[in-house]
Amino acid sequence: MNNIQCYVPTNDHNEDAKDQFYNRLQSIIEKCPTKDLTILMGDFNAKVGTNSTGYEDIMGEHGLRERDENGEICKPMCL
Repeated sequence: MNNIQCYVPTNDHNEDAKDQFYNRLQSIIEKCPTKDLTILMGDFNAKVGTNSTGYEDIMGEHGLRERDENGEICKPMCL
């Protein structure tokens, strides 16, 4: 089992800082054997909103408000 704990840069950070973070996180996830259970936890500084279209298998309808930039970025990582 792999447990990954992270703190995502806030929406106030510049795009380069966010890109660098997500690239590093993706490389860490890719190092985890696919046969292992990998649990990603953390403060994602994201609002995922209530629209789950295309992501019904990973999110419900009980988010708050609208999806923000970090919410948009982190969705694909949950697939």
